[in-house]
Amino acid sequence: MNYNLITILGPTAAGKTKIAAKLAADLNGQIISADSRQVYRGMDIGTGKDLDEFKKRKIVYNLIDICEPTEEYNLFRFKQDFTAAFDLILKKNKIPIMVGGTGMYISAVLHNYQLPPLEDDTEGFNRLNKLTKDELLKLLFGLNPKLHNTTDLIYKERIIRAILIEQSRKEIKSKNSNLISLNIGIQPGLSMVKKNITERLKTRLQSGMIEEVEGLLKKGIPKEKLYFFGLEYKYITQYIIGDLNYNDMFQKLESAIHNFAKRQITWFRKMEREGIEIYWYNGNDYDEILNFTKAELKKKYENT
Repeated sequence: MNYNLITILGPTAAGKTKIAAKLAADLNGQIISADSRQVYRGMDIGTGKDLDEFKKRKIVYNLIDICEPTEEYNLFRFKQDFTAAFDLILKKNKIPIMVGGTGMYISAVLHNYQLPPLEDDTEGFNRLNKLTKDELLKLLFGLNPKLHNTTDLIYKERIIRAILIEQSRKEIKSKNSNLISLNIGIQPGLSMVKKNITERLKTRLQSGMIEEVEGLLKKGIPKEKLYFFGLEYKYITQYIIGDLNYNDMFQKLESAIHNFAKRQITWFRKMEREGIEIYWYNGNDYDEILNFTKAELKKKYENT
């Protein structure tokens, strides 16, 4: 395989960022984030940007802090932004290293989805908005019975958006891509992931995550938009406005993140069934990951 991309994937709290930063430092690489929320400025602690991991190693990173929370960022924009960053990194004779946990974004790159832009359809949105949530879900699954990414279908706005996407385009998997990725999965085990999630949540709450959400509300970001972002931003907003007490907020948020991690793992297993080869490590064996990656990249140069 003539690899020209390294992909580091895995569930939240698995330690992907630190491993990707180390690989970038050891292999003359640059980072491309594949996280649907880290694109937004001002959403730092809640999205786990961990930029210090890159900055202390002087690693260049891409697709982090590139738009405002008020903007619409979607799969089509990500694919465009990824391609631009990927091409630029290769021109610099460096190795692109994609890291993240947003399964749809990663699949779009590795399967080389060809996505036409979704045009503004205010009339279509208003028409669909008259339907109930159950009616919308029935319509959506009628358009795509095999829909796997159901994590974003809690809120009516997202369901309508998904329907409009399904009505306007189909994902086309192309085998003619010049991209060949070495995919490394980080999975220390579900029990360890759950432990890491709980410890990380406590640390983030003590490190200003509530104040971060308060700041977003003060900037005029509507609570509905923060609900749209889910997880930390949803439950902390509910705590701030008085709909949840602190203990309930913590317990509900902790449980939601645990369930999110399970769904991520399910998505990555689905990718494997679809033919994406992933080499799994527990995350504590960095030297083994580095040696394996070097060996695979060496094969590339021996074959060219």
